[in-house]
Amino acid sequence: MKSIHDKAYLRMLELLRAKRIEKGITQEQLASALGVRQGIVSKIETHERRLDIIELRTICGIIGVPFTDFIRELDECLTIEQNLENEKSKNLEQ
Repeated sequence: MKSIHDKAYLRMLELLRAKRIEKGITQEQLASALGVRQGIVSKIETHERRLDIIELRTICGIIGVPFTDFIRELDECLTIEQNLENEKSKNLEQ
């Protein structure tokens, strides 16, 4: 599955953006630290450019969020969402 519109991928980007903002880092500051233009960061956050795992790890380091903590939190969010969807499906079947 390569879609940049996949729910899990979108959730990852939402979490990453929230962490960046929580840390008080602007797109411009992140772009500068990555050595890219601000437009690239914007495209990542608006789902126009796919982010690979190595870039994600780098961004986590720049914004001061341990990569493993980020992945753990993302996994917890996705698990909760999946459980809610499963419950919703069960309720509809009844």
